[in-house]
Amino acid sequence: MGFRITTWNAKRNPFSYEPWRGTRTFESMFDTLEADIVILQETKIQRKDLRDDMVLVPGWDCYFSLPRVKKGYSGVVIYTRNATCCPIRAEEGITGVLCPPKSPTSFRSLPEEQQIGGYPTSDQLSRPAMNPGGPDSEEEQEDVGSVPDAIIDAPTLDSEGRCVILEFPAFVLIGVYCPAYRDESRDTFRMDFLNALDARIRNLTAMGKNVVVAGDINISKQGIDAAHGIEAIRKGTMTEEEFISAPPSTSIQPSDVGWRGREDPVLFDVCRSFHPHRTGMYTCWDQKLNARPGNYGSRIDYVLCSLHMQDWFSDSNIQEGLMGSDHCPVYAVIKESVNRPEGEVNIRDILNPPGMFNCGKRQQEYSNGCALPASGRLLPEFNVDSRRSIKDMFTRKPVSIPSESVELAGAPAKMPTTRVAKSTVMHTSFGSADSAKKGSASITEGNRPSRTASRKRSQPLASTFAKRSKSGLSTSSEGSSAGQKTLTGFFKPKDVDVYEATRSPMASSGSSTPSLTPKLSEGPQEKGKASGISPQPPGSQEDIIRNEAGTSIEGRMASKFIDDTVIDPIVSKEDWSKIFTKKPVPTCDGHQEPCISLTTKKPGMNRGRSFWICPRPLGPSGEKEKGTQWRCPTFIWASDWNSPVAAQEQ
Repeated sequence: MGFRITTWNAKRNPFSYEPWRGTRTFESMFDTLEADIVILQETKIQRKDLRDDMVLVPGWDCYFSLPRVKKGYSGVVIYTRNATCCPIRAEEGITGVLCPPKSPTSFRSLPEEQQIGGYPTSDQLSRPAMNPGGPDSEEEQEDVGSVPDAIIDAPTLDSEGRCVILEFPAFVLIGVYCPAYRDESRDTFRMDFLNALDARIRNLTAMGKNVVVAGDINISKQGIDAAHGIEAIRKGTMTEEEFISAPPSTSIQPSDVGWRGREDPVLFDVCRSFHPHRTGMYTCWDQKLNARPGNYGSRIDYVLCSLHMQDWFSDSNIQEGLMGSDHCPVYAVIKESVNRPEGEVNIRDILNPPGMFNCGKRQQEYSNGCALPASGRLLPEFNVDSRRSIKDMFTRKPVSIPSESVELAGAPAKMPTTRVAKSTVMHTSFGSADSAKKGSASITEGNRPSRTASRKRSQPLASTFAKRSKSGLSTSSEGSSAGQKTLTGFFKPKDVDVYEATRSPMASSGSSTPSLTPKLSEGPQEKGKASGISPQPPGSQEDIIRNEAGTSIEGRMASKFIDDTVIDPIVSKEDWSKIFTKKPVPTCDGHQEPCISLTTKKPGMNRGRSFWICPRPLGPSGEKEKGTQWRCPTFIWASDWNSPVAAQEQ
C-alpha cells in the first residue's frame, strides 16, 4: 500500500456539497480522500476563528499558516495522518523570518540542528530570479552586478499565510498558495513571492534534500493546461510560445522541468507525467460563469517533486468529481518501497522519526510527545490538559455541613443563620420546590428557629405586602368610580355600530356629561347596564320631534358614510398583487428556459446593474453559442425588462 499526498484549494468550507454534507467532519473528508497528507489552501480564517473540529481531528496532526493582517483571506494548513507519518521539523513561511510559537527567535536564527535550512539569502531576495528575455539574453548580462531596483520585503511575503514547510527524513514538503494574477497592482508582490519560493527550493536542492511542492501555484504551465489557451491557439490568435511568454506564465514558478526560461530545472510535474497528452485536465473553473459543467477551466494546482524522485510515484491524477470548491483535489501516490542511495527502503521508514517504523512495521506508538512546537494541537486554546470545561462554571460543589453534638434539651438551640440562608438560596436558585422542602426538612429540630422568631422576621414583609395591596385596591376602586377604564377593557373587542360611528357631535353637545350611545341590538335594560344610566321616561313633544329630526340626519350621514367607505375586496386584491407580485422571469432565445439574474461588478458606469442571461453553462469554447446545448447569447438588462413598455408587451 502506497503513501498518498493530496492538495486541494477548498475555499474555506467544502461541507455544503456531497459527499461531505452528510458527516461534515474533517476526519470523514480525509477518509474519503484516502490521503496520508492533505494540504488545504484558502482556509480564509484567523487564529481566533479556529475550532476544535478543525484542530483536534482524531488521528491527525495539523500545521497552520494564517494571515497576520487581512481577515478572511488566504491561509494554508497541512494535515498529517499519525498512523503513517510524523514530521521531524515544521516551519511557517518561505523566508524563515517568522518565529516559532512561544519563541522570539526566527526560524532562520535557530541552531542549525533545529532548522530546515535553505533560506533565501539577501542577494536572492533582491535579485530577480528570472529574466523574461531568457538566461543568455543581453538584458540579463547587463543586469549582472547592478543594484536592484527594489528589495523584497521578507516579513511582508510571509504575512499573508501562504506557506507551510514540513521536513521528513525522506523529503521536505512545501505546501503553498501562490498569489493569483489579477491586475498589475499585485504584480510586484506576486513576482517577489515566486522568486523567493524558487530560491528556497533551489537552496534545499543544493543541500542534498529532496523537495515536494504541492498546492495552488495559480498559473497554467502550458497551452494544454488552459482552455482559453487551447482556444486561442486553435483560432490562430496566439502561438504556444506567445502563451508561455504571457504575464501569467512568465512569472510561473520556473523550476519545473516542463517550464521554459530555465536551463537547470529542479522539479518534476508528477501529474502531467502520467497523462502527458491529456486535454481538459483542469483543476479550477470560474464559478461566476458556471464553467465547470462545460469543463472550461485551467490547471493551476500541482504536485511537483525533485528530479531524481520521478520513480518514487506510482499514480497521480485529478479528482474533478469531488465538489465543494471552484478547485478540485489533485493527488499523487508514492510507492510502498522506494530506491535510495543506501538501497530500497519502505516509505514509512523514512516518513517518520528514526526507530518509529522498521520495514514498514510500527515499532513505537505515536504519542502527544511526538507533536512539534508548531502543531495546532499545542496551541494554548486547544490544550486539552489545561482546558476548563464550561460545565464546571455552572456546577456547584455540595456544601458539607459539619455534624454538631447533640445539645441538652434545656439548653438554648443555636441556629447557624448564615448557613441556612445560603442553603435555602441555593435550593431555590438551582433546585425545584420539592428539593427545597426536602432540604429544609433535613435540618434538625434543635437547629430550627422558633416560630416566634420566624413570625417576627416575616412580619415586616407581610405588613409591607398588605400596605401595597390596600393601596393598589384603593387606587383601582377610586379609578373605576371616576370612570377610568379597567385593564380588561383593553382586551375586549370593540363593537362599533354605524349609528355610533356616525353620531353627530352636535347631538352629544347638548348635555354637559358625555353621553354613551347604546347598541341598536340591545334592549332597554341592556342599554342601561351597558351605559351605566337608568332608562328615563319619555320627555315632552319637543324632545320627540328633536329626536326624530336628529335620527333622520344621522341616518342620511350613515348611508353616505357606507357609500363612501365600501371597497370591493377583489379589486383591492388585484391592486396589491400588481404592486408586490414579481414580474415573470424572461426566457432565453435559444432554449426557451427561464433566465438567471446576475449583477455587474466590473468597474464602470454599469457597475451594480442587474441583467438576465441564459441559465446554461459555457461550453468548452468558453463563448456563447447558437444552436448548441451550451449557453446562448441571450442578454437582457433588468431595467429594460421591468420597464412599463416591456410590461405592456408581456
